[in-house]
Amino acid sequence: MKLFSVTTLVSVIVAAYICHTVYIIYGIWNPPSCPSAGKAQCFLPYKPPTGTSWNLNVYCTKKKKLDSISTLKPIWSVKDIDFQKQYDETVEVELPKTKKLSTNLYIHVVLHEQGRLQSGDYSNTKLFQLTKYSKAVKFFKLVSDGNDTESSPKSEMVLHWRSKMNVNVVHPPFRFIKNDFPMDIAMHIKQTKYGSYLPILFIDELSLLKSDLKEIKSDMTNVSLDISYSAISIGKLRLWTTLLNSLTAMQDLGFTEEDTEEVRGIFTDTNIYFLAATFFVSTFHILFDFLAFKHDIDFWRKRDSMTGLSFNTVVYRCVSTIIIFLYLMNEKTSYLVLIPAGIGSVIELWKVTRALKIKVTRNGWRFQIHVGDHSRDEQTTENYDHQAIQYLSYVLYPLVALGAIYSLFYVPHKSWYSWLINSLANGVYAFGFLFMLPQLFINYKMKSVAHLPWKAFTYKAFNTFIDDVFAFIIKMPTSHRIACFRDDIVFFCYLYQRWLYPVDKSRVNEFGISYEDEDKKKK
Repeated sequence: MKLFSVTTLVSVIVAAYICHTVYIIYGIWNPPSCPSAGKAQCFLPYKPPTGTSWNLNVYCTKKKKLDSISTLKPIWSVKDIDFQKQYDETVEVELPKTKKLSTNLYIHVVLHEQGRLQSGDYSNTKLFQLTKYSKAVKFFKLVSDGNDTESSPKSEMVLHWRSKMNVNVVHPPFRFIKNDFPMDIAMHIKQTKYGSYLPILFIDELSLLKSDLKEIKSDMTNVSLDISYSAISIGKLRLWTTLLNSLTAMQDLGFTEEDTEEVRGIFTDTNIYFLAATFFVSTFHILFDFLAFKHDIDFWRKRDSMTGLSFNTVVYRCVSTIIIFLYLMNEKTSYLVLIPAGIGSVIELWKVTRALKIKVTRNGWRFQIHVGDHSRDEQTTENYDHQAIQYLSYVLYPLVALGAIYSLFYVPHKSWYSWLINSLANGVYAFGFLFMLPQLFINYKMKSVAHLPWKAFTYKAFNTFIDDVFAFIIKMPTSHRIACFRDDIVFFCYLYQRWLYPVDKSRVNEFGISYEDEDKKKK
C-alpha cells in the first residue's frame, strides 16, 4: 500500500514552500525595532535642530559625479518638504546641444538640511540614469503600396529616456538595533559624525518598465520627466531592495532585461495585499499545472483504445499548442505562461503518438515505425469524428484565411514569420473552441463522458479560473487574455454533459474497463 502519492507529496512540498516564504517575507517586512529604554544599543535617526526643515532638489547633468552644485540650477525642487505628503510634477529636461545622440544624462536627487551645504555631511544624494540604450523594434506592413515601408525589420540600439522617476524617503524614521541591523539596506544609509543616520533616500527602480522608455529623436531639444515623491515604510524598502538584488542576480546568470520585465510589472503600483494574493495565485497555478500534466500523462500512458475520444481534437490540440507556444515566444510573454505552454506542447506531441498507437522497434541499426490498427468501436468513434469535423471545416478554414489576408495588408508586423505566427495564433484563439465540438459531438452520440480524463480536466479547470485572474495581472497578448475566458465556456459545456450523461457501469471507462465486467470476474 502506498503511503504517499505523488499528488500528496507535491502538495505538501508546495504548502511548506508557501509557509517558508510567508515567514521570510514577514521577517523582511517587520524588522525588530530598538526599544526606547536601550538607546546605547540603538541606531537612531538624525534629529535636526528645532525649526529646521529639509529641502529636496533634483539636478540633471552629463556626469555621474555631482560637481560644482552651487552653479547648477535644479530642474525640480521642494522646500520645507513634508515627508508624509505626496508630490507629483512633470518637468522638462533640456537635451545637450550636440547633435550626436550619444550623451548619457544623469539625474541627481539631493535631500539636504535647510541652511547647510547640499554637498556636505548633512545631505543625502542618489543617482538616477535618465538615458539608456535600448532596442527599437520596427513594425511595418508587409504588403504596402506606399513609400513608408521599412526596408529591414531588424532591431537596433537607440538612445531612450526614462519618462518617469519615483523618489521615496523612509517615513516614519525607524529605530534600528545595532547588533541586528538589516545589511540589505546598508547601501541606502548615510551616517552622521554623531552616530545617527540621515533620512533614508530611495529611488524606486523596480517600477521602471520598458514601456516607460521613450526614443529620443534627432530633432528633439528637450524631454519630459514625470517626477513623483511619496513616503515609504522600512518594510517596503527592504522588500524592494531584496527584489532588485534578485533581479540583478538573475541578469548575472544570463537573463535579459526583457526576461525580468514581467516581474517588475507585477510590483508596479500595487500594495502588499495584492502582491500576496499574486504570490499565492501563481504558486497554485504552478501546482495545478504540474498535477494536470501528471494526470494527463497517466491517462494516456494507460490508454490502449481511442474509443470515445476524438482523434482530430487530439491532433488539433497538438498543433494549436505548438502554434500558441511559438506565438507567446514571439510576443515575449511571461515565463509563467511560456514554460507551461512549452511543456504542454511536448506532452501533446506524445499524446498524438499514443493516439496513433505508434511503436518504434529496432532491427540492428535500423529503426522501424509501426502504426496500430483500429477496433470496431474505435472505427465508430472515428466516423462520428469525421462527420463533426467535416462541417466545421466549411466555416473554420475560410475565416482563418480571410483573417490572415486582412492582417497581411492592414496590420503592421515585425517580419513574415511574425505575420504567419500571429495569423495562425489568432485563428486558434478566435475559432479554436470549434475544435472542441467534435468531442462534444462524440459524447452526444455515445451518450457518455466516462472515456474522458476527468482528473486532468479538473486541474485544468482550476487553472482556467486562475488564468482569469492572471489575465489582469501578468503581461500577455490581448488575444491570449480573451482565450482564458473562452476556456471557461468550453469547460462548462463538458460539465453539462457530465451531468446530462450519468455514469453507466456497463460502458467502458477512460481505461477501456467496464465495471460490470470487473464485478463478474470477481464473482
